Amino acid sequence: MRIVQFRDESTGGQLRVGYIDGEHVADVTNPAAGLTSTLDLIVRADRERVDLVTAMRMLGVAGRRYPLAALDVVPGTSSGYLEIPLYPPEVWGCGVTYRKSAEFRDEETDQKRGMYDHVYSAPRPEIFFKATADRCVGPQGSIGIRSDSTFTAPEPELAIVVSSRGDILAYTVANDVSAWDIERENPLYLPQSKIFQGCCALGPSLVTPDEVSDPYALSVVARILRANRVIFEDRVETSRIKRRLEELIDYLRRDNPIPAGTVILTGTGIIVSAEHALQDGDIVEVEITGLGRIRNPARLLGRGEANAS
Repeated sequence: MRIVQFRDESTGGQLRVGYIDGEHVADVTNPAAGLTSTLDLIVRADRERVDLVTAMRMLGVAGRRYPLAALDVVPGTSSGYLEIPLYPPEVWGCGVTYRKSAEFRDEETDQKRGMYDHVYSAPRPEIFFKATADRCVGPQGSIGIRSDSTFTAPEPELAIVVSSRGDILAYTVANDVSAWDIERENPLYLPQSKIFQGCCALGPSLVTPDEVSDPYALSVVARILRANRVIFEDRVETSRIKRRLEELIDYLRRDNPIPAGTVILTGTGIIVSAEHALQDGDIVEVEITGLGRIRNPARLLGRGEANAS
């Protein structure tokens, strides 16, 4: 099942829950049963210890059907649009899970073996806090470019949504937007490199595990478009990820309780060079086979900006 959140301006713009059925979205919002967001669905699944498909059958009520193409548009340009598929209570990132990422991060060091290569090979993975819900955007939402960065770039990633006990409830497409130059200046600046308005894009849907036969057999594709022209494109296979998803979940949960609906970004194997650093107005596309595509415009943030839409 592919579960989405969307808004219908013709009914007041309230958040609604649905699932993708072919070329349509079937509305299953049911306030009477407490289903007004996908997080409601996840919390119920967590409490009852069931999967999201079962939780949907418990709570959902069939309603109106919407053409999917009519919802996959820039907010404000039509009567409805896709929202971020989940307002996550926490988003955590995992770094250096692909060899290419380790090599790129170490390329400016003069050591034979840099610290990122040590992390790649070490038993303990790199895990960092990435975002809260209000720093995340969904399909067509604006990702941020830090005003104090000259090299902010997308990091296309497979993301997993987990229960409080660490069960994988869903997969989705993610963009871990990062200010590479700030992290390179000093690794202790990692939070400033990673956390800012529009630093994480998720979507277009939550894909339940029954539709993903092998999470290590997916293709991740990333593109940057400038003035309607592709200036960067690359691809990586998730088979090249070193860390198993269960390993990342295990380390995150060690002495660290997580709420149901926590999103884990599993790392990137696509490296954007400095010559393709994001500029205001660029469009970033991230696509994963079987999970869908998110498309987001990049917007230069103002110095000291907060709570931007």
